[in-house]
Formats: sequence, structure tokens, C-alpha cells
Amino acid sequence: MNLFAHEFMIRALVGALVTGAAAPAIGIYLVQRRLSLIGDGIGHIALTGVGFGLLFHRSPVIMAVIAAVLGAVVIELVRERGKTSGDVALAMLFYGGISGGVVLVNLSDTQSNRSLVSYLFGSPLTTSPQDLAVMLVLGCAVLAVAVLLRPWLFAVCHDEEYARVSGLPVRTLNLLLAVTTAVTVTVAMRAVGLLLVSALMVVPVATAQQITRGFKVTMLAAVVLGLVVSGGGVWLSAVSDTGPGATVVLLAVAGFFVVTVATSAVRAVRRRTRSQPQAKPENGYRYAYVDE
Repeated sequence: MNLFAHEFMIRALVGALVTGAAAPAIGIYLVQRRLSLIGDGIGHIALTGVGFGLLFHRSPVIMAVIAAVLGAVVIELVRERGKTSGDVALAMLFYGGISGGVVLVNLSDTQSNRSLVSYLFGSPLTTSPQDLAVMLVLGCAVLAVAVLLRPWLFAVCHDEEYARVSGLPVRTLNLLLAVTTAVTVTVAMRAVGLLLVSALMVVPVATAQQITRGFKVTMLAAVVLGLVVSGGGVWLSAVSDTGPGATVVLLAVAGFFVVTVATSAVRAVRRRTRSQPQAKPENGYRYAYVDE
């Protein structure tokens, strides 16, 4: 039986692929800035938006976008002014966001409580045509920012002070990166869920860094890996009847460990080869001895 003969499976696959491309594309900048967990914080803030939407019977996706963007802007301004350290600011996002979301959802009806699970852990199979259209528009916008502004965003993430001295609009770029991160979180809400989106931002990037050199190549490799694990995770979850979001993330983590073991083995072999003594044969030619 062809699983992708059904429209809901096609929507799930397309939505997952959009998320798999957008999340690593923006996640590489967060890894560069050592803010790998900020996706989790913004995801918790977005949960408050979902709670507002469920409580007042508004679109949870739109409310999540608004809440995530506002939270991302606030945390960036706090970080920039230096009044609060980065980890404390992230903690405020984590605890304040999830607490607000839980309180708001508890004030809503029982049906909303059950539907909240799909936003926390992802539910790509329930993606509607309208949801998919929103994901496509927002995903393309995220990719456009990540690719077209790559030189400037990289400069800010690599050395903010140097970028400021060079005349770049550092505050504007930082706010743009924060807003784009918030949009990415809401794009991934259906595919992998608010609690797992940070993994799809970080794990493909961490995997690509082990096998590539250079920012541009690493970004491309991370996006490819994101597409592979997202598409493969949706297919595997449909075959094995597991949670799609969790399956996507586990596949990404498994890929990371496979690449880690493989690269470690290759480095060990290279070190062993280089450490082998060289012998000089009777004919005067030198050769490297390799133990096969």
C-alpha cells in the first residue's frame, strides 16, 4: 500500500520537509552564537500563544506566532543591554512561557487540553491545507532571510563587536534573527512540536559540522540532513505507527551518533597510518608501511 496516496500524508510530508529545511538554516546561526537552546525557550513562549488561542477560540498558530515574536524581541533586547545574562533570560523564557501556557489551557475546555498535545509534540498528519499554506509562506521567508542575508548574519554571529565597527546594523540584524527564529518555531509546531523544535534546529547542524569545513557548506549539508530526517521520520512513523515528531528527532539524533562514530573511526585510522614507521627497501626507494 502506498502511504503517500492519501492527501493528508502528502501534506504531512511537505510540511515536514519545509520544517526540515528551515530549522537547520536558521539554527546554524544560533549554534554559531552559542544559543542552541533558545529555540526551546521561544517554543515555551509560543505555548502561551497557543493557550490564548485555545482559550479565546482564535487561531492557535497565529497567536503562537505573535507570542513567539514578542518573546524573541524582548529576550534579544534584554541580552543586548546586558542587564541579564543569557542563561537567566532563557530561564525566564522556559519557565514563564510554559507556566503561562499551562494556566491558560487549564482555563479552557477539556477538548482544548487534549488538542494541546499535538502542539507540544507535533501532529503533521492533521495538517490542513490552510496550515500547509502558512507553513510554506513562513518557511520560504525563513529560508530567504537565512540565505540572502548570510554574510551579514554570519558577521554578527561570529564577532558582534567587529560587525558593529564595520558599520553593520547589528541591532537590526539581531532582532531580525530573533524574529526569524520565532517564526521557525511556529513553522515547526505542526511537524515536530514546540518541545522538540530546538532539536531539529541544532542536531543537523552539529552533525554537518563533523564532516564539513566552511560556513556555507555546513549550512547546505545541515539543510540536506534536515530534509532527510524529516522526510524519513514521517515515513518511518507512518510505517511503525509512532509519533511523527519524536520519530523525526530520534532519527536526527541517531544520524548524529552514526556520523560521530564513523568520523572518529576514520580519524583513528588516519592517526594510526601516520604513526607507522617508514622502511627503506633494498632498492633504495622509500615506502610507507601500512598494516592491512
